Amino acid sequence: MQLKDALFNWLQIQIVWEARPSDRSARDTVLFFTEILREDHQVSDLEKREEESEYVISFRQHDEMLSYSFPKEAAEKLLSDIVSEPKYNQSFE
Repeated sequence: MQLKDALFNWLQIQIVWEARPSDRSARDTVLFFTEILREDHQVSDLEKREEESEYVISFRQHDEMLSYSFPKEAAEKLLSDIVSEPKYNQSFE
């Protein structure tokens, strides 16, 4: 998996987990992508920042600070799809 794809997948599921903190599947998937980023891409110090129209992911890779930006609408699509699907619309508090 390419670095940018892994970062985007991590971001999408991180947004889901933040919106649904009791969702164990979301938590486990965040941990899975965090591990991929750490082991396959040597990423550490992973942080996300929400801006007006995008999310910015900052991280350290090979002793260099880097960042990628992703459109907010694309990053939040997974959460939107989950919320709009009745079988996944359980209470997660």
